[in-house]
Parts: sequence; structure tokens; C-alpha cells
Amino acid sequence: MDTVEFIQIRKFIVKLGKMLHKYGTPAFRLEAYLGEVAKYLGVHASFISTPTSLTFVIWSDRHEDEYNHAARLQPGDLDMNALSLTDELASELLSGNLSLTEADKRLNEIDAMGSPYGKLSTGTAFAMATGAFAMLMGASWSEIGWSAALGIVAYLWTLWAQQSKRVNLMLEPVTAFVGGILTCAISRYIDPGMNIPLVVLSSVIVFVPGLALTMGLAELSSRNMVSGTARTMDAIMQLFKLYFGAFLGVSVGFSVFGENVYTPAESLPYWATWLAVFLLCIALVAIFRTRLKHIPWALAAAFIAYSATAWSSDYMSPGLGAFVGAFALGIFANAFTRIANQPATIVAMHGLIVLVPGSKTYIGLNSFMTGQDFVKADHLGQEVFLIFMSLVAGLIFANVVMPTKKAL
Repeated sequence: MDTVEFIQIRKFIVKLGKMLHKYGTPAFRLEAYLGEVAKYLGVHASFISTPTSLTFVIWSDRHEDEYNHAARLQPGDLDMNALSLTDELASELLSGNLSLTEADKRLNEIDAMGSPYGKLSTGTAFAMATGAFAMLMGASWSEIGWSAALGIVAYLWTLWAQQSKRVNLMLEPVTAFVGGILTCAISRYIDPGMNIPLVVLSSVIVFVPGLALTMGLAELSSRNMVSGTARTMDAIMQLFKLYFGAFLGVSVGFSVFGENVYTPAESLPYWATWLAVFLLCIALVAIFRTRLKHIPWALAAAFIAYSATAWSSDYMSPGLGAFVGAFALGIFANAFTRIANQPATIVAMHGLIVLVPGSKTYIGLNSFMTGQDFVKADHLGQEVFLIFMSLVAGLIFANVVMPTKKAL
């Protein structure tokens, strides 16, 4: 291998790694995938990925050329459209249908792409996701409507954060703070007796880091200690910021508008739970930027995960029920990889989002701080821990029973 070819290869690997990191790929998947690409391109390589950095060491067969590259990066956000397109590009390159020069050019085009869904669709998805979560939590119809409305407010803050670094730094606490004040005002003047903590939690559920906590634990279980620890601690700090903002907002709201007396509403019918799962999955399509051709797979993944959990919870504890749900989800996601030749992450994330107990972690934090529960929950701390462990174990067992075709 001559030096010119080596330079071209290592430039492509570095760019590919940075893009996959940008799209929220977990460390153990990113390192394994880059290793496969490097092996095909005829170079030796070693990679270290963390949520905020990426290190490359690439060398030729006889060490004629060696290259080290370390980059400081921002934590990635899930972008299933770009992830899918990047994986397709890499597959075409590895199959010989695309030259390295063409692949490099296509990478630039994918990186410059925006969301396939416009701002209106994404804002609607925020409202649908927050309302659907309130429905899952057993809120009344009016509380569901107010949660959806506050979800739009959260999306407006997200748009502002994309334009302002200062707003981006305080996005989670200020969104929860504003949500808390607005909920207190609504309860005082429009809808008295509403469950204020539940509506506030629902309005910021998009920011609750349950998925990040699960990914961090999965990285720790795969012995990616640095990345797993960093991702887990980042998720915990994000949860703290959300709770503090909500706590401060509700406290200020009570001081300005007066205390709220919660009046329990009539329970929703059982079918509302399945409607909530469906609406939440539809909302995640725009939030995760899922491609149109993958929407049926994503919906199926969420319903398989939720139904398997609900069915098994009738025969065992909810924590172990999450293990069955994660196991079924892992089998389905790996089958998707074999059939569609796409990363399992594309459908697995949709299923995980209905299983991860990020909201229960928030509720447990509220119970610890105030001594009050705004939803009925017994032994919440033990249940949250068991669910997290069950999710990770379920995915590991699924990979053993049906190994994934792709590293991603």
C-alpha cells in the first residue's frame, strides 16, 4: 500500500467515525463497526470512543505508515435517517460498488443533510409524544391535552437552543422551569385540580434521559468503562437538571398562583394504553428522524417490546417483565438487520423508549426529595434498578440467541 492510498483510507475512516459518533452510536458498536471497515480497506486500526471524544490509531500492514488522530466532540443525537444512509454507503463501499473517492463525497452530502421532517412535523411530534406519555401514565383527558400543549413550548425552547449556545447550556432546567410555572397558572385559572407534577414530567419527557442511562449501562456491560461511566453520569446530571428546574418552577408557581389541590380524575379505558404506545411511536419517527421505509419496522418493534413486557408482567414481577420485552425486542431487531441489511439500532431504539424507566427515575427522585408520590408506585427504587438491569440483560441474551449481522 502506497502512502497516497493510505492517506485516502485513513481520511475516510476518520470522517466515517466522526459522523457515526454524531448520530449517537454507542461506543461498543462504533468501535466494532469501524474495525470492520478498516479490515476491509486493508489497514490495521484501533479506536477509543467516549461520548465527548474519539481517538483513531491507524497503521499499514508493515507499519510503513502510521496515523494518530484524537478529536474532542459533542455528545451525539440520535439521527436514524443519517445513520441508515451512512450504513448503506459503507455497505456499497465494502461490496465494491462504490469507490473510496465517491464514498467520501457522499459522506459530505449526508453530513450536510437536515431532518427529512420539517419543523411543523417535529413540533407536532413533540406534542404527540408528551401527550402520549401522559396517557400512558393514566392522566385525565384534560391533563393529556395540557401536556401536549406544553410539549410544543418545550419544542420552541429546543429551536431557540439550536440558535443560541447560552440557551443550549440551560435547555433542560429552563424548559422544566417554564413548564412548572405554566402548569401552575393553568391549574389556577383554567383547569383546577390537575396533577401538576405529572403534567410537568410529561411536558419534558422528551428530555428525560432514560434511553441514555440504558445505553450507558449497556456500554459498561460490554467493558467500555470510560464511555459507559461518562454516558451514565451525563444522563444522571441531565435528570438532576430537569428535576431542579421543575421543582423550582412549581415552587415559584405555587408562590404566585397559590397551592393546588389535586383531584383524581376517572381512569382511562384499557385501550388508551395501546393508543398511547402507537402515538408515542409515531411521534418518535420525527424525533428520531426515521426513514419512511423503516416506519412499519419501528412500530412493530415498539409493540413487540411493550406487549411482551405487558404479557410477561402478568406472570412475574415488572422488572423481569422488562427482561422478556428487551429479549423479544433484541431478537426482532437482529432479525431486521438480517432481512433489511440495516443497523439494528434503527428499530431497537423505538422499542427501548417504551421500556426504559427514565420517568420512574424522575418520580423516585421526587419521592426522595418531597416524600410525596404523584403516581401510585411501591418499591420504586428497587423496581427502577431491576428494570435497567433487565433491559441490558435481555439485549445481551438476544445477541447470543440470534447474533446481529452488523456491528451497528
